Amino acid sequence: MTMVSVIYSAALHGIDAFIVTVEASRGGRSQSLSGSSELRIIGLPDAAVKEAGSRVRSAITSSGFRLFNGMLTVNLAPADKKKEGSAFDLPIFLSLIKEDALQNLDLDGKCFIGELSLTGALRPVRGALSMAIAARNAGFREIYVPFENAKEASAAVGIDVYPVSNVVELYEHLMGIVSITKQEFSIDDFRAESLGSLLDYSDVKGQDKAKKALEVAAAGAHNLLMIGPPGSGKSMLASRLPSILPPQTLEEAIETTKIHSIAGVLSPDTPLLFTKPFRSPHHSMSAAGLAGGGKTPTPGEISLSHNGVLFLDELPEFDKNTMEILRQPLEDGKVTITRVNGKVTFPSDFMLVCAMNPCKCGYFGSPNHECTCSPSARHSYLSKISGPLLDRIDIQIEVPALDFDKLSGTRVSESSSEIRKRVVAAREFAKARFESGNDGILANSQMGQSQLRKYCVPDDAGKALLKSAYDRLGLSARGYDRILRLSRTLADIDRSDDIKKGHILGAIQLRSLDKSYWS
Repeated sequence: MTMVSVIYSAALHGIDAFIVTVEASRGGRSQSLSGSSELRIIGLPDAAVKEAGSRVRSAITSSGFRLFNGMLTVNLAPADKKKEGSAFDLPIFLSLIKEDALQNLDLDGKCFIGELSLTGALRPVRGALSMAIAARNAGFREIYVPFENAKEASAAVGIDVYPVSNVVELYEHLMGIVSITKQEFSIDDFRAESLGSLLDYSDVKGQDKAKKALEVAAAGAHNLLMIGPPGSGKSMLASRLPSILPPQTLEEAIETTKIHSIAGVLSPDTPLLFTKPFRSPHHSMSAAGLAGGGKTPTPGEISLSHNGVLFLDELPEFDKNTMEILRQPLEDGKVTITRVNGKVTFPSDFMLVCAMNPCKCGYFGSPNHECTCSPSARHSYLSKISGPLLDRIDIQIEVPALDFDKLSGTRVSESSSEIRKRVVAAREFAKARFESGNDGILANSQMGQSQLRKYCVPDDAGKALLKSAYDRLGLSARGYDRILRLSRTLADIDRSDDIKKGHILGAIQLRSLDKSYWS
């Protein structure tokens, strides 16, 4: 007689997950010469899923359970969606052990994910948070995950999360012999873990103008480019930007964590990301590494920077085709990857922060070092950065080398916490405006044409100055819009409803550096 058991699990698609029904048919004679069990896994499994059979067999025998003898068929439904990874090991295990007591248990409302070792211990899997959210949304009451994934999965508030160390522990819990303590979710604990180890601007001597520009960038989520000689502190300034950004909301933290979990880069020590991510890929990175890709698309650095900062140091050293990939995500806030297996869209709403030298040797315009580059070499170096990409960078500033007095001075610089207070106040000022207008955006850099017309109307003096700058600097339509967005942020920092001449002037000064180098 054929017996069919049903266990529920989950699988990933993009940054989200869907419920998978693991159906196990046990019956018929094995075709193997030894007469032992023969296992087939169907339902579009990849290689890792197909290998589950060997892991499950060993886990069953190593843990003292019995494996059903005969023909075993495991179907992963829906059968028209590709199943990948090792998260199905645990539900397959529960389907195949020959324990009569377990077959009589009611497993309805329970979801199981986890990779098995040969000894029956559970190993962590990618995307546990996405799977827990999918299970909760599908109406499941409980989800059983590897111990290392439990904190992450607990952020899916509304479903009980049980951390499992090995299959014996799980079996005894299901039978009522022992009880696994469910993982509790505490948002305060997560915030404390996330905000504890940020770098601080009090460590940076001098560079007050650059710090002010970074403050404006943080207040409006604007893209920024820093140009200066080697050793002027560009990387040091950029690496501290997350310390002045507002902490993520719970919704943002969950979305960011899902991306990092799916990519397999989420640290067990930080199961929920409340600080804005800061990604700094090397200039040798390929286009696929930046945008994401692979046979099964996974997030690249662009998406790993979602809700945070993507820092490109030595910008002209990046491959030109790689840099051009940034253009569309900067406009749309998402990146779409198409492969044979389907199309996946990853969110990519990030702040782009770039740093570069003014020339190949790094000392063009320096009063202390002679530049060894010819005019044609400087032109060739700068021309690696396209006009359309520059047009998408709101703030462009010079970061000069520090003189001895500033470098050896004992004055303590303003701390990140003080700067962050002003940034948060400016963001709250803008947020109230967008909420009253029901605009559905959070930062000035996200404003579209309708918001620009509504919120970015300068006074008469500011309008005259803007017209003069437009003609003199030869701004594009996109450059004009970005000056308006910048001026709106400067007004928000001043807590001013009106955009005044001084705000327009400040925006022009933060925006016009490209005319000095690329004219």
